[in-house]
Amino acid sequence: MTIFQLGGDLPVRRVGYGAMRLADGPDDPTGPEARIWRAPADRAAAVRLLRTAAESGVTLFDTADAYALGAGEELLAEALRPYGDEVAVATKVGVVRPSPTEWVPLGHPAYLRQQAELSLRRLRTERIDLLYLHRIDEHYPLAEQVGALRLLQEEGKVRHIGLSEVTVAQLEEAERVAPVAAVQNLYNLADRGHEAVLDHTAGRGIAFVPFFPIAMGGHAAPDGPVAAVAREIGATPSQTALAWLLHRAPHVLPIPGTTSEHHLRENLGALGVRLTPEQYARLDGS
Repeated sequence: MTIFQLGGDLPVRRVGYGAMRLADGPDDPTGPEARIWRAPADRAAAVRLLRTAAESGVTLFDTADAYALGAGEELLAEALRPYGDEVAVATKVGVVRPSPTEWVPLGHPAYLRQQAELSLRRLRTERIDLLYLHRIDEHYPLAEQVGALRLLQEEGKVRHIGLSEVTVAQLEEAERVAPVAAVQNLYNLADRGHEAVLDHTAGRGIAFVPFFPIAMGGHAAPDGPVAAVAREIGATPSQTALAWLLHRAPHVLPIPGTTSEHHLRENLGALGVRLTPEQYARLDGS
């Protein structure tokens, strides 16, 4: 299956696009050291890439108010305006950026509501398709943080609510306050620390959205299992790693990010990759 009904009523293609990397300039740090602090140096190229993604079938785009201090949302609004309701945009609130190297959770309910209002303005929309609590702030009750998002939903400003980097217990607590449509946690072949959350969301109508889905570490070695299976099926290692995620469960929606049109098309090609049970088991056991 290539389509998932997000929140039960919003069909999205199962390989989305994570827009975090559309920030900063060519001389800024990349990878784990990336600051995601300024608007992209080549804005026109970023707009072209986003439009290529939409025209290539991507229907779920992911950003956050903390990416480039809101410039990431403004970029998506500009690039995706021609596509209207053909695409869905997810954003996040609940993290402040005091400096280029700091990401600090802030879950004061009034702050969350204010940031959502600012996201609405920057995205140039009256309703956010999917609004995540970017991180849980231990200084405020989780029920109050989720309650702020629920109030926005009741006001018609948010269609669906999501959580990011949560445990099963936290998800269950949040669900007592509001319906949760998606959970976005770190998960890939090399880092499966959230297996319990993935399994818990399965069959509950909750999308599991792994970020950094292609981070493979030693799995990406030329003589490793990913490369071996990739050669067997005529795919790239990145496509194979994404295919493993897509085969893991039908509610898994990876959102790989890239600044390259070539890699964008490569990532989308994972939707057409088929793994045999033996190949999947080999990857799963690696």
